[in-house]
Order: sequence, then C-alpha cells, then structure tokens
Amino acid sequence: MKKVKDLMTEGCVTVTPKDNVYKIAVLMAEHDIGFVPVVEDQDHTKLIGVVTDRDLVRRGIAMKKPGSTAVTEVMTEQPITVSPEELADEATDIMAHYQVRRLPVVDQGKLVGVVTLGDMALKNTSNASHALHDISKHEQLDTHYLQ
Repeated sequence: MKKVKDLMTEGCVTVTPKDNVYKIAVLMAEHDIGFVPVVEDQDHTKLIGVVTDRDLVRRGIAMKKPGSTAVTEVMTEQPITVSPEELADEATDIMAHYQVRRLPVVDQGKLVGVVTLGDMALKNTSNASHALHDISKHEQLDTHYLQ
C-alpha cells in the first residue's frame, strides 16, 4: 500500500502571518494553485493555517477586505493534517470525511508537503473516487444554498 509520502508534493509554496491577501492571490496565480499553507516564518515550517482560493473569496473579497489584509484574517486555523507515514487510502478517507481536496503533510509539527485529491487519483488509490464523490456532493448542496 502506498503512503502519503509517496504521493505528496514537497517544497510547496508557503506564506507567513506577515504576508497579505494580495501576495497570496499573486502566488496562487503564478503557481496555478488554490491552496497555500501558512507557516510561522520562512525559516521554521511550523504550520499555523492554510488559505484556499475559496477562503480568499468568502473571507476576503466577499467581506470587502482590501489586498493589504493580513493572511491571518482569511486563513483557516488548525487545518486537518496528515502524516507522511499515513496510508494513502486513509488520507482519502480523511479528505472525504472533512470535505477537503488538499491536506498539509506534517511531520513532528513541521510542514513537509501537501497531498491533494488529484495526487491520489493520478496514483490510482482506491478511495480517491469515493472521496471526490463525497466532496462534490457537499459542494452541490452548498451551491444550491447560495442560489
């Protein structure tokens, strides 16, 4: 069985609490990503939160916050994480349960990578389609609520 460490992306783009919403948006555009981990500082990779493209829209733009708004005002604190030693199928179960497409990979409190549902699907883990189904079902309900 594959482990998360076999599928994760290492060396991911990060920001610190000193950064702002504009910087996150620029990084997301430059790197074609929708998820940025927030670490204590660039020298120490202690994970303190994450920002998704959805966070930027719901907690930033929709709340009319300017680009100079601090990362900490839009980030999700205490995100669900996974260990690099976790089995890939268990990670997809976590994604399905918590309705997330991306998980920070943390080892002894330090960010070591990110694993995505896409990573799981590309590597043919058995639970990836189940997780995607559960997450998509939730998003359909959420979209219906907004109409």
